[in-house]
Amino acid sequence: MIKFLLGVIVGILIFLLFTYFGGGKTVTKIGEGLTDTGKKIEAVEGVMKEAIRKETDETLQGMKKKLLKEEKDLQKSTQ
Repeated sequence: MIKFLLGVIVGILIFLLFTYFGGGKTVTKIGEGLTDTGKKIEAVEGVMKEAIRKETDETLQGMKKKLLKEEKDLQKSTQ
């Protein structure tokens, strides 16, 4: 019970200090920073997705070429 009351008192104290030292302005600044960070992360994700897609396409093309070559060699050897 004492821990609970201590937690409530600490919570109220943190709330009062938060509102005293800026409150809404602080939240606005943090929100703007998070928005900018989110935009940067989206840009990085786009670049990474494109790079992964390119690598996957190149790998698949290489595998197809190899399979076709092996298939041709197999047909030549059976003739």
